[in-house]
Order: sequence, then structure tokens, then C-alpha cells
Amino acid sequence: MSTMIDVSVLLSVISVVIAAAVAVTNIKRSNANDNRQEATNLTTLIVKLENISNGVNEIKSDMRNMKSDIQDLRDRLIRVEQSDKSAHHRLDTLEGKKEEQRP
Repeated sequence: MSTMIDVSVLLSVISVVIAAAVAVTNIKRSNANDNRQEATNLTTLIVKLENISNGVNEIKSDMRNMKSDIQDLRDRLIRVEQSDKSAHHRLDTLEGKKEEQRP
């Protein structure tokens, strides 16, 4: 009977060892899958952040170009206003001469 107990104890110990080995293997496989999934998610996140960064850089470049265009328009407006003022002055002078020539 003692050999029966020893065999049943031995089978129980072997079963526990096998169950532990399977559990460790499953945990390792699960961790490996989790790591792969996390790496995939991080890669996706990095790509999206790079795209956002590129978009921001394009917007900055567009803003610089717009500032330059606005400055050019301001300069042109100033010249037009000066020309307009000069033209009004000449017209006023011509009208004054016209009134002096009337009898």
C-alpha cells in the first residue's frame, strides 16, 4: 500500500509540475503578445505624432508666407494712399486754377 501512495503522490507532484510549466508558458506567451501589441500601439502613436508634427510645421511655414504677403500688401496700400493723397492735392490745385481763370 505504501507503493500505491508513493505512486499517487508522485503522479500528483508530476501533475502539479506540468500544470505549473503550462502556466508559466502561457504567462510568457501572454507577455510576449502584450509586448508585441504594445510595440504596435507605440509605433502607431509615434507615426501619428510625426504626422501631426509635419502638419504643424507646414502651418508654421504657411503662416510665415502669409505674414510676408500681408506686409507686402501693407506696403502697397501705403504707396497707393500716398499716391491718392498726391492726386487729390493736384486735383485741388487744378480746380483752384480753373476757378481763377473764370471771368
